[in-house]
Amino acid sequence: MTQVTYPFPDPVVIDAEVFTELPAHLRRPGVSSYWAERNRRGNAVDSFIEGPSFDSDGNLYFVDIPFGRVFRADPSGAVSQVAEYDGQPNGLKIHADGRIFLADYQNGIMLLDPESGSVSAALRDRDTEGFKGCNDLHFGRDGALYFTDQGQTGVQDPSGRVYRWRPDSGELTCLIDTAPSPNGLVLDVNEHVLFVAVTRANAVWRLPLAQSGGVQKAGLFLQFSGGRAGPDGLALTSNNGVVVCQTGMGLVWVHDALGRPIAVVRSPRGLGTTNCAFGGPEGRTLYITESDSGTILKAEFPEELDVHGAPMYSEQGT
Repeated sequence: MTQVTYPFPDPVVIDAEVFTELPAHLRRPGVSSYWAERNRRGNAVDSFIEGPSFDSDGNLYFVDIPFGRVFRADPSGAVSQVAEYDGQPNGLKIHADGRIFLADYQNGIMLLDPESGSVSAALRDRDTEGFKGCNDLHFGRDGALYFTDQGQTGVQDPSGRVYRWRPDSGELTCLIDTAPSPNGLVLDVNEHVLFVAVTRANAVWRLPLAQSGGVQKAGLFLQFSGGRAGPDGLALTSNNGVVVCQTGMGLVWVHDALGRPIAVVRSPRGLGTTNCAFGGPEGRTLYITESDSGTILKAEFPEELDVHGAPMYSEQGT
């Protein structure tokens, strides 16, 4: 038998550990929700957490889709509820001025006041036409908000959209409208390329941004296989590597700038590794929402890998 030799080393395998989990008093076992009825064939879920994002004080915010809630875990891991409203929040990102934006499947782009817990509409539609179902969001350095409009799209209906919205001017641009399930997204370090997880194609797409502001020469960056879902949340390393949460496999893949896998993080709980965010000293720790168990995992990277999270918009003070 001929042994196959790959042109790069095997990725380093890292076992994540539990940072914190949703406490019993914040879970809702046996409580039905519209989200569970439609997405879990009526099977009740006590939570489905997503959208991790750190504020400037090191608090980790995350959402609970079926019950329209937002939570905050302090640096010690203590979890408290910040808000509950009529919605299905899926993604969360924090503006440099402290405002918290939500990508809400039911309502569009929403704005959360972390002090009062009030949630209000920021962008409900495009010229009065409703969105399919907003999923995730990401800020550019100039304050532009990129978000995915996934809805129920997939290979049967490859019409998912990716938008760029400039909140100050109100300018809304559809960058692409041919994606079968656009999900997590992140800009590269130079903000010349937008990477988008295309869950139901089991892939990550690369969308080069032209000087005109549109997308040109969009292509396939990474192709995955197997699992019950596919790439979900994305993050970026300071070396321009792309981190991909492969939900349904319980894995998070860390790639270098060329897309070569250098590390893979394994969940000690369920397979629902949906999204992630870098935190901790020097951004060396990756925090992961494991949605099946309502757990926040964390993974530390060895120094020899030189894996650090790229600074987020909210950390740059721009």
